[in-house]
Amino acid sequence: MRQHTPPGQMAPHIPADVFQRAQATGQPVVIVVNDRPPAAVEWRRLLLPFAIAGATVAGGWGLVAALCFLMDAAAHTFTVIAGAAGPIGAGGITLKLARAKNH
Repeated sequence: MRQHTPPGQMAPHIPADVFQRAQATGQPVVIVVNDRPPAAVEWRRLLLPFAIAGATVAGGWGLVAALCFLMDAAAHTFTVIAGAAGPIGAGGITLKLARAKNH
């Protein structure tokens, strides 16, 4: 049978005969007190969610920066190709892809 102690009580009651026998024989009386968790916030418990959130934000900004770089490179590539190709015509309709730089 398990003995439950009410909250706030330091240790179960020591019967008088056990205490007197321990005093007479010199045997130590051992009182076991279960340690309660600290009342303060455990920083290790909060560190993991903040680390995951920080990594997610950093990864998102990295993805945005990479997409901006790729779009910029694609725009420059298109400009170079369009400038080198000159006007393109099909069926009597001519389309100029880039403006001349001497205007």
